Amino acid sequence: MRIRQLALATTATALLAVTAGCGGTSSTAAGSGGEAPTVTVTVEGVGPISTDANLAKKVPADLRGRGTVTVATNAPYEPFIDFKQEGRTDEFKGLDYDLFLAASARLGIKATFTQQPFDGLVPGLQAGKYDAIAGGITDKKERQQVATFVDYSASGTGFLVKTGNPLGVKTVADLCGRKVAVQKASNQAKNLTAYSKESCAGRAIEVKEYPENPQAVQALIAGNVEVVAATKVNLVDTAGTLAGKADLVDDLSAPNGWLASPNGFGFLKSKKDVAEAYRAAVQSLIDDGTYAKILGQWKQTPIAVKQATIDQAID
Repeated sequence: MRIRQLALATTATALLAVTAGCGGTSSTAAGSGGEAPTVTVTVEGVGPISTDANLAKKVPADLRGRGTVTVATNAPYEPFIDFKQEGRTDEFKGLDYDLFLAASARLGIKATFTQQPFDGLVPGLQAGKYDAIAGGITDKKERQQVATFVDYSASGTGFLVKTGNPLGVKTVADLCGRKVAVQKASNQAKNLTAYSKESCAGRAIEVKEYPENPQAVQALIAGNVEVVAATKVNLVDTAGTLAGKADLVDDLSAPNGWLASPNGFGFLKSKKDVAEAYRAAVQSLIDDGTYAKILGQWKQTPIAVKQATIDQAID
């Protein structure tokens, strides 16, 4: 399941030039012996990212020869993917867009994005219509039947409380005996109900469901509930708009949120060598700080991970 109800983040755009020598973005011709070309992309607010010759060697020969991957996505789904201009469905922006182009450049590959229905992403990948899928997609075990995921971030449940956190909420354990607002039919509704039955003997969590997250937040402000539980990535910007009214709990034991699930770039299961090349490329972006800058541009530092991994779904 995709993460729902994400807040709009600041604009950042990755630009990929199609001809050599245009400004700071370029792609030179392939060298002799099947060597990867040098590809450079410029991510707004981050700077240029270019090919690493050693990483490029990890790319399978057929893909290296083609030099381009097609990525299917489903926009708008901010901040991961969105249309660059209203009314245009062939130009994109977003965290996943920037990060995938940057990782591709490290491998000496160009990436082109195409809009597809969300429920058609995995079937289309299986049918070979495109090489990869991206756009805030949760790595789930069911999806691993078809795809191999390069997990580049993780996001779980965060907790929003009144300013100053008067109840001293630090972890999910502190929700026992409290009134907690959630979005109807959300993972939070299901998971908190289960947690309450298993771990809150005699002090059940009163889970109150609302049609959408904004109504849950308003219930907190009005004093009708004591905590809002929602996807942490959603609550980061929400808390930023409620200064003096609400705070996001900083759970040191779960920095990515309670029951954090990984978000990933999906590749066909039979193309694990391609997935491994992209995992190494994302890790290089983590190691040199580029990854942190990209997440920072989209106000998504709380979903950062220290290691890029393969197929680490929790459910």
